[in-house]
Amino acid sequence: MKILSIEDIRAADSYTIANEPIKSIDLMERASAMIFKWLKKRIEKGSSVSVFAGPGNNGGDGLALARMLSGLSYEVEVNLVLFTQKFSDDFTQNLDKLKNLGNIVVNEIKSNENLVTLSAKTVIIDAIFGSGLSREVEGLAADVIRYINNQQCIKISIDVPSGMFADKSSRETAKTIVRADYTLSFQMPKLAFMMPENDEFTGNWHILDIGLHPDFIDAAETNNFFVLKKDIQANLLTRKKFAHKGSFGHALLIAGSYGKVGAAVLATKAALRSGLGLLHVHIPGLACQILQTSCPEAMLSIDRYDNYFSELPDLSPYNAIGVGPGLGTQHQSQMALKLLIQNAYVPVVFDADALNILAGNKTWLAFLPGNSVLTPHPKEFERLVGKWADDFERLELQRQFAVKYNVAVVLKGANTSVCLPGGDVYFNSTGNPGMACGGSGDVLTGLITGLIARGYAPSIAAVAGVFVHGLAGDIAAKKYGHEAMMAGDIINCIPAAFKKIS
Repeated sequence: MKILSIEDIRAADSYTIANEPIKSIDLMERASAMIFKWLKKRIEKGSSVSVFAGPGNNGGDGLALARMLSGLSYEVEVNLVLFTQKFSDDFTQNLDKLKNLGNIVVNEIKSNENLVTLSAKTVIIDAIFGSGLSREVEGLAADVIRYINNQQCIKISIDVPSGMFADKSSRETAKTIVRADYTLSFQMPKLAFMMPENDEFTGNWHILDIGLHPDFIDAAETNNFFVLKKDIQANLLTRKKFAHKGSFGHALLIAGSYGKVGAAVLATKAALRSGLGLLHVHIPGLACQILQTSCPEAMLSIDRYDNYFSELPDLSPYNAIGVGPGLGTQHQSQMALKLLIQNAYVPVVFDADALNILAGNKTWLAFLPGNSVLTPHPKEFERLVGKWADDFERLELQRQFAVKYNVAVVLKGANTSVCLPGGDVYFNSTGNPGMACGGSGDVLTGLITGLIARGYAPSIAAVAGVFVHGLAGDIAAKKYGHEAMMAGDIINCIPAAFKKIS
């Protein structure tokens, strides 16, 4: 799914109005009907609903929604936030329709004196500002937003939480942004929804399809995308009847050190679940019995040192290499990693201590094998690129890094972002907080390495690996809950994740 800029979304509205064709007021009615459909499944009839509507089209959505809710036995009141007397045409038409009903209380909010404390059982609908906001909220509107945030009510924002910018950071204006429990947005997510800094504002966000013209969306250019199951399904490889283990690739994992053999085990088990044909794991001597016992399907390459990685095996048999889980940062390991960078002619997945070694030897970055994959968490990424002022700047640093070094950068977290060497960024739609546990990243490394060996292009393997990893985590969360999940639970659910998308 494409993530478009606000300018492009406005153009999509205009194109739809002109080419469906449909009147602007009727497109607003369609959008409001989708919100109404979502709400009536989740709010008990007879509940009190208080709509705060600004004088623009976002407010028009709120007014149309209020009219629909009042026809279904909800106790609805509307609060017009009159920080200006300039009303949009669609707002005015919906206000007239509302007043003609005669059964909805309409309050005009012209100062703080017009605001009263609401019952905690009231549902607040925030329709003050839409996604087109370009400057910080001030005056009466800011006062109303602070008032809404102080109410002990469920808060639902239409399109975006009022006061939040859709295409740039809102960090400096946080005090005048609605902190929504739910955000109901139209057609496609906003880029701001992908940023950790905005989670406190958006709450649980949902996308409602309002039928914007597909021709415009198909033709629109963007380098930001939101990955859905259908996107992964379109790139799945099949297994032919007469194929054999040699048909599905041979991967090498380099992992483990004294006290961190578990990371090697997790990465190995995940790689074995990726669909690859053969797997070798290069480990220090102390890990031999552990790996041989826990992962009998893997073949082992034993380092000359017992406690850490110090030398390379013959790299010629392998279609993909993964390095880093539990590796350690000993000097010999650093020199061996340098040799790997110099001698690898297949994509390499760099994770964990391999990234920490790279962060301490940044001149090596220019020599990374093309189309390799780096899988940092935010702190590891900071060591590579330096600090950032906000999450939008972090995204640009990620994009610049991927393009400069011709690699894919998988920046882990909620809605993990995968930036490809061409600069396109794919935000993930699967995963949950239960996956924030030790070893989860090792699982991802093994999975992506295995997918590359299996025959997927590194870019597809990175995007698909993140999606499958998150989906396995979602399946595990249903079984174990968020609090008790372990990385091994994710591995155990990888087969079910593949079944869901196949």
